[in-house]
Amino acid sequence: MSLLIVGSIALDSIDTPLEKHTDMLGGSASYAAIAASFFCPVRLVGVVGTDFPKPFTELFSRFKIDTEGLKYEEGKTFRWHGKYEWDYNTRSTLSVDLNVFEKFNPVLPASYQSSPYVLLANIHPALQMNVFNQVKNPKFVVADTMDLWINIAQEDLRALLRKVDMLILNDSEAREFTKETSLIRAGRKMLGMGPQYVIIKKGEHGSLLFGDNKFFSAGAYPLEDLHDPTGAGDTFAGALMGHLAGTGGDITFEAIRKGIIYGSTLASFNVEAFSLGRLQTVTQEQISERFEKLKLYSQF
Repeated sequence: MSLLIVGSIALDSIDTPLEKHTDMLGGSASYAAIAASFFCPVRLVGVVGTDFPKPFTELFSRFKIDTEGLKYEEGKTFRWHGKYEWDYNTRSTLSVDLNVFEKFNPVLPASYQSSPYVLLANIHPALQMNVFNQVKNPKFVVADTMDLWINIAQEDLRALLRKVDMLILNDSEAREFTKETSLIRAGRKMLGMGPQYVIIKKGEHGSLLFGDNKFFSAGAYPLEDLHDPTGAGDTFAGALMGHLAGTGGDITFEAIRKGIIYGSTLASFNVEAFSLGRLQTVTQEQISERFEKLKLYSQF
């Protein structure tokens, strides 16, 4: 079954202690869509400017991503410039130019409105709600979020949580949102806000799943080759939802557990190169091999 993904599409510039790269394909929707495409058909909704490089559009086509919902507006594409420190966890934003993304108002093509699975990637929760209201009888809707929306749009975020089936956010965001130091208490508190499931990402330390009066802690794949952690969380969410849509079965705690392992697997490949470079070369055989190893690490 098809997965609808709505989010940002950007041109990223990344500085690390060892390398610098400019004008690479980025954005939450880009990472999520490529990752999900390994498992199911993907419908992409986003906005780019007239300066958006043709090879990036061709990359979406290569992965058979439906881009009917990708709008081209007069002007420049959203740009982000970030810098990582030696631990690759500490990141600072050097510049942000929203450009055409500033007035992004997602309107779903008619063919997208019946999408059974929906990933509302990281954009303003009011825009996520706008998309939610355009989809007819979805089977499973997931929202990703970030600290910015917790700080400036919490009312919109809380309204969204009363509608969606699952929330994904990282550990620092979970603590900030709930004012709980314990991630266990934070996860349970967010379940009380509306979603049936909550996933808390912990970066290199894995993730936590809450729901159905159950709890699951998943490990992360141990890596020796780390180049660029940008988009790892979006890759995780995309692969997770791609797996669920690809099976087309009932959404259960066990199904999400397996999706988390696939999400962590694809995220581990993503960080091995800048931008989407590694996801462009990974094979299904490599994914399956690493998935099986990660299952053992996570005692799945």
